[in-house]
This record gives sequence, structure tokens and C-alpha cells, in this order.
Amino acid sequence: MAAIRKAGTAGGTKAPVPKRGPARRAPKRSGRPPKELAGEVDERVLDAARKIFLDHGFAGASVDEIAQAARSGKQTIYARFRNKRDLFTAVVTRDVASRITQSGSMVPTGATIEERLVGVGTFILQGALDPDRIGLMRLAIAETHRFPDLASSVSQTAHDLSTEVVARLFGDMAQSGELRTLSAFASDRLAVTARYFLNLVVVPLILRSLFEKDLSVLRGEIGPHVARNVAFFLAACRNSGIRK
Repeated sequence: MAAIRKAGTAGGTKAPVPKRGPARRAPKRSGRPPKELAGEVDERVLDAARKIFLDHGFAGASVDEIAQAARSGKQTIYARFRNKRDLFTAVVTRDVASRITQSGSMVPTGATIEERLVGVGTFILQGALDPDRIGLMRLAIAETHRFPDLASSVSQTAHDLSTEVVARLFGDMAQSGELRTLSAFASDRLAVTARYFLNLVVVPLILRSLFEKDLSVLRGEIGPHVARNVAFFLAACRNSGIRK
């Protein structure tokens, strides 16, 4: 019986199997990143925008340059912010909020209540008088004529959040010691007391920083300014004539 050979063989040897090309990869999907990466992308865009705005001002900054600095596409930015104005608003608001939130994480220390209150005021002002942060605030004010609601929105955010943070700090401090006996530090009055403290101790130097060029001079005044105004603030609280 004749031997049957497989097609494509000769002399009993197998024909070589042709090599396959590299496996084709599925095309990458475009669009928004996974949820676990979205926050990182947002922060990268805002960090890049902050630097470009500080370097070139609002008018001189371009979304193209921000996208390049953020290592992202313009479509990524426009998927999150409608325009450059919204991006700038987000940058300034985040900067103000992060600075105030950092103040809320501090633990006041000191042998006396005066020392602890001085520590609160000093900590807030040292963070607030950062040159870049003041630079962003100046930019926001400079754009008021074109975007009337921008500066007011940032100001309201700073007002509300700083009042909330300082009121919470005062609430913790009033759990024991002298503050517990003062009516100004009763739970239902903490927000008002916190606002008085900020208006007296913190706001004056921040207002000056928006107009005075040399911030190093203002930073050198923080210690004496805070000590002097804390003494006035606490004297008013002690001499209100009403105790719990």
C-alpha cells in the first residue's frame, strides 16, 4: 500500500511553518482617564495653570501653554473647564481653600491662652503672605473689570471658609481653660468671635499685602502685629461683662 504523505512535505520532513507577525494591539481608548487617575490629572492641570498664570498673567497665559506644561491635551482641559476664566477661578479658589484648610490642621500650643491665640494668628498669616498666593490674589483683583464676579467669589469663599476653620479651632480650645468661661467662646457665638479675630488680627496685613510690593517687610511685622492685636482681642472678650 502506497505511503500517503502529507501535503507540503518532502522526504518525510515537515514543511516549515511560516512565522506570524507581531500580535496587533487593541487601539487605545481616548477620553477621560479612569476614576482613580482623574484626581491626579485635575491636580496636574491646576498646578500647571497656576504656574503659567503667575508667570504670564491672565491675559498672557494660553490654554495651549498650560496643556503643554500639564502634559495633557487641550481637550482634557476643556472637558473640565469651559474656558480660561473658569480655569483661573478654579486655580485661585483652590489656592485660597488649601491655605485656609492647612490652618485648620494646626494644634495651638503655648502656656497661656494669649500664646495659643498668637500661634493661630501667626500660622495663618505666614501662610497667607506667601508671594505666589498674594500674586494670584492680585491677578484676581486686576481682572475684576472684565469678570466682576471673580474677585467677589474668591473673597466670599475665603470669608466663609476662614470663619469656619477658626471657629472650629476656637471650639477645640474652649473645651478647657479660661476660654470655657468666656461668653464670646460659647458654641453659638464662635462664628462671630472667629470673624472678629480674623478682621482684627489677620485681614489688615493681607489687605496691605495686596498693595505693598515688598512682602518681606510685612512678614517681618507679623510677630509684633499679631501679639498686639491678640492682646486687644482677648481684652475685649474678657471685659464684655458677660460670662457663661
